[in-house]
Amino acid sequence: MITDATVLIVPGLREHVPDHWQTLLAAKLSKVHTVPPLETDKLSRAARVEALDCAVRAIEGPILFVAHSAGVMMVAHWALQSRRPIKGALLATPADVESPFPPAYPTTDVLREHGWLPIPRTPLPFPSILAASTNDPLCAFDRAQTLANAWGSVLEDLGPVGHLNPAAGFGVWSRSLELIARLDALHPSGNR
Repeated sequence: MITDATVLIVPGLREHVPDHWQTLLAAKLSKVHTVPPLETDKLSRAARVEALDCAVRAIEGPILFVAHSAGVMMVAHWALQSRRPIKGALLATPADVESPFPPAYPTTDVLREHGWLPIPRTPLPFPSILAASTNDPLCAFDRAQTLANAWGSVLEDLGPVGHLNPAAGFGVWSRSLELIARLDALHPSGNR
């Protein structure tokens, strides 16, 4: 077991993809929950944060977030409104919703209309590692550095791993286990 905390998987806007590293990670862990997909309001930041909050409230004991893409933004927005102690957060390849995305993704205007902008820049009230790619089409590395600084996160340079998703060649991402263990070691007994 890499942690005594319940790992809460926070997917991005594409939600549950069978061959995604988060889905494969969840299958390996004994104490794990995943924020469920939304039936309606799929682009609503408020609905996504509420779904995250409901998932948190359903878990007893320490929680460690494992967020990816827009899931990272959900965690940042959730942290502004919640007082629930969290043991830590692995924030993998955030989606920079303030910068234009490639075609086939929501536009900045659409994301603004649905409450995603601006990105919170308040320090997170729990330890976090922001794992960033040097060639992510959804977040430039310097923007990831800026977010890590604002949130008080440790920045982990992953190198050129794209958006760390199946399109970038990632199903299994074994380094996630190492990063979760590092977070867990910061506070080995429960919530911060």
